[in-house]
Amino acid sequence: MLENSFGLSFFLKTPRNGGNLRNIYLRITVDGVPRETSTKRKWEVSRWDQKTERAIGTKEDAKALNFFLDSLLMKVNECKTELLYSGKPVTSEKIMDYILGRLKPRVKVLEEFESHNREMAALIGKGYAEGTLDRFTITINHLREFIRIKFNRLDMEFADLDLTFIKDFEFYLRTVRNCSNNTTLKYIANFKKIVLRAIDKEIILKDPFKNFKGRKTKVIKKPLSSQELYELENHYFTTDRLNVVRDVFVFQCYTGLAYIDAYQLKKTEIKKGIDGKLWIISARQKTGSETNVPLLPQALKIIERYKDHPLCLERGTVLPVSSNQKMNEYLKEIAHLCGFPFTLNTHMARRTFGSTVTLNNNVPIHVVKEMLGHASVKQTEAYAITEQASIGREMTILDKRLNKKSRKISETDRELLTKLEKEILKIKEKYNI
Repeated sequence: MLENSFGLSFFLKTPRNGGNLRNIYLRITVDGVPRETSTKRKWEVSRWDQKTERAIGTKEDAKALNFFLDSLLMKVNECKTELLYSGKPVTSEKIMDYILGRLKPRVKVLEEFESHNREMAALIGKGYAEGTLDRFTITINHLREFIRIKFNRLDMEFADLDLTFIKDFEFYLRTVRNCSNNTTLKYIANFKKIVLRAIDKEIILKDPFKNFKGRKTKVIKKPLSSQELYELENHYFTTDRLNVVRDVFVFQCYTGLAYIDAYQLKKTEIKKGIDGKLWIISARQKTGSETNVPLLPQALKIIERYKDHPLCLERGTVLPVSSNQKMNEYLKEIAHLCGFPFTLNTHMARRTFGSTVTLNNNVPIHVVKEMLGHASVKQTEAYAITEQASIGREMTILDKRLNKKSRKISETDRELLTKLEKEILKIKEKYNI
């Protein structure tokens, strides 16, 4: 906001012991509120012009003093501009604090990013997953390297961020880091979170992302079909590690559990449901939402298979699940051995449950939503990729309906034709035609 009135002056102040040398003071007045301070300089009264508020003469000492006073004036104007840019009120106290170096140093981009990541690290397991922190760590590393290469600096001030900076960072991710469109936009979104955080803390006022537009490429993540799931279940692997990983994946296909939930699934979370059968009754690690899934025979068979596995006994878990990295590594190998023309990953199992196992077998979508632990049906709709068998089944039903309707029309036509023929015969008989 603009001040109503502003005044700045330099003047000489007589020291207690008198004399010809006087202290040079600076006074700033904003909206009638004055603040003054010593400039730590002294000057002779006879060589001072109070009208111009500068030293008189062309000697080097006078030039040096006037240059110093001009630099102080520039500093005051710089502070005013900064306060106006940030939307903060201009006061004599704030300007004086700025001149005297009492204001806190301006927070820089990477400093704020690191502060965010430290806070996130402290909240792992309390609202944040370790994988989320990993993504923000990768983002800050990319941003740090970009600033070093582009600007030859260790950090940037938020005031230096603008749309050009954002677009240049995006270009760096796409070219130097060779990131895909969606990965690039994820890193940009992570960075945007830090900028919005700075805006909330009033470190900056304007959002440099305001005119930035990015559109994600829609990726269709297909589940396994019924045939592919059958082939996977019945494939024989010569190594135990692949059989274990396959069984964990298949268990996910029949329960809808995410990797981390399958990894952490305790034996105490297998309980009898209201129908007297065994259910998984637990909370999702990612969101904390409740997950209640009745156990299908295929899942029960796998639980029984590993009930005495040493790793399960040691951890008190239902399955001997490896790390996510190892699981995905072995799943690639499994896909190759099964002859699948695509890569398997742990999340594909959850999609297979949501689509092939449930929705494809006419389980209502709101029921699937509850079993997957989704917050809304809209989330579940992303999993509802109907396979060819389902499409074929629905088209067959449609074909039967159309044929039935066609037959009804034909029968009506025949009845009408018969009725017309009888009427014609009556007319012929009447008129002896």
